[in-house]
Amino acid sequence: MKASDLFVKALENEGVEYIFAVPGEENLDLLQSLKNSKIRLILTRHEQGAGFMAATYGRLTGKPGVCLATLGPGATNLVTPAAYAQLGGMPMVMITGQKPIKKSKQARFQIIDVVDMMRPITKYTKQIVNSSNIASQIREAFRLAIEEKPGAVHLEFPEDIAQEDCSEDIFEPVGHLIPKADDKAIAAAVEMITHSKMPLLLIGAGANRKITCEALRDFADQTGIYFFTTQMGKGVIDERHGQYLGTAALSSKDFLHSAIEEADLIINVGHDVIEKPPFFMQKGGKKVIHVNFNPAEVDPVYFPQLNVVGDIAQSVKMLAALVKKQPHWDFGFFKKVKTEIEGHLSKYFEDERFPMLPQRLVNLLRKNLASEDIITLDNGIYKLWFARNYTCHHPNTLLLDNALATMGAGLPSAMMVKMIYPERKVIAVCGDGGFMMNSQELETAVRLGLDLTVIILNDHAYGMIKWKQEDMGFDDFGLDYNNPDFVKYAESYGAKGYRPGSDAEFQQTLNKCLTSEGVNLIDLSVDYSLNHPILNVMLKEKAQKL
Repeated sequence: MKASDLFVKALENEGVEYIFAVPGEENLDLLQSLKNSKIRLILTRHEQGAGFMAATYGRLTGKPGVCLATLGPGATNLVTPAAYAQLGGMPMVMITGQKPIKKSKQARFQIIDVVDMMRPITKYTKQIVNSSNIASQIREAFRLAIEEKPGAVHLEFPEDIAQEDCSEDIFEPVGHLIPKADDKAIAAAVEMITHSKMPLLLIGAGANRKITCEALRDFADQTGIYFFTTQMGKGVIDERHGQYLGTAALSSKDFLHSAIEEADLIINVGHDVIEKPPFFMQKGGKKVIHVNFNPAEVDPVYFPQLNVVGDIAQSVKMLAALVKKQPHWDFGFFKKVKTEIEGHLSKYFEDERFPMLPQRLVNLLRKNLASEDIITLDNGIYKLWFARNYTCHHPNTLLLDNALATMGAGLPSAMMVKMIYPERKVIAVCGDGGFMMNSQELETAVRLGLDLTVIILNDHAYGMIKWKQEDMGFDDFGLDYNNPDFVKYAESYGAKGYRPGSDAEFQQTLNKCLTSEGVNLIDLSVDYSLNHPILNVMLKEKAQKL
């Protein structure tokens, strides 16, 4: 059997559905082997697009997404998606080609040490040097990609190894059960929760990777304990729940942080310190219980007093069975904070000024989307408004990245979402800066026949950095640029483009896009004038008065 055929057979054995790829000549044997495979090859226009789609597949399915690139520049273009998946806990397998390693005819042309380059940003990276190792190395790569904490792995497949003859050899996938938490740790957690006065539940990204929704909802219902989420933990419990306080979109000095500061115990379920800290610990301050698949990584602002290590859903179920409502718990302050938050978040929902406020956009999208429809975000200042103001009814219905927080992932992520959930409406919300980093994937979306809406928030600037620049007292300098005509740009790819000139026209356009087929792009002028006065000034003043 040809080695490249065995490679594909091993991928099929792992249940691979898609390979997202920008192939090069070093991948041609593998490409030929894929021709007769049931695996679907998705050709993208940039390796970043391939990597972001593969990572999003892993994020939503729990199975590793697979992407393919050639050596040299193809491999270096996968660095950002590798870090995106690694930090975000998304299982992904990257395959890159390489020149022949036994007898090269091109000296050092295009050759860099890709394996060494990938080492700091993956769980596992390996060059395949013998075709007899293909099956075992693919099985190991997939095992490690899935194992908690999920992440990125990399295999380099040299051209001459792909051409070898080898014996057929396959290793069947073997699942594994995550052990349950130690009974002593559960007992200690029950005691800490029971004896606290103002416990507060935090839900992080780790709780979004497994089916923990029901367990966490039961825990909240049975105990009456209020809860909040990190940005990547949104929607694990329906955010219309009466005990939901909000999402920690900022690091400090928001209404929510007033509740965090008053709490004497944080039950931290599934949070990872890679995501921006939702609170800062101080010695002698509040206590923290760390409930996760792995022990806490201690740093200067996070040093929990108790680790409850094991399957998260099982741990929460055990706590729900043992923790009872306590008469000495006092949630009066949390109720006050919730009232303030709800009044603040809805303040600009009906403001019809144009260019449009991001808060207004959040409200209109929530009104026009069903509970299970999905929004993907690129990275920019609007991400904070969506994280704070958008109410998620189900997990993974607002996909954002608060780990690497890279620009350029919003559109490819939305494309992958639509392929997984063709029956749902999917909207990619991108800043003009982030959209232009992978805008060429519009062609891929059109070619794939996806029904997709892309909203570009157009302010002709890197708005997030402008916001930071103003907050730090610096001059407005160096962050403005010009954009192409996005309507004509969309049409050049075969998509439909729109540029509404008012709030009412945007609503009509949005309805048209959500009810029509194909790729639809909306160039929406956005008003960021309230970013600084609200997020940097008003919140700090009002939160301190609670």
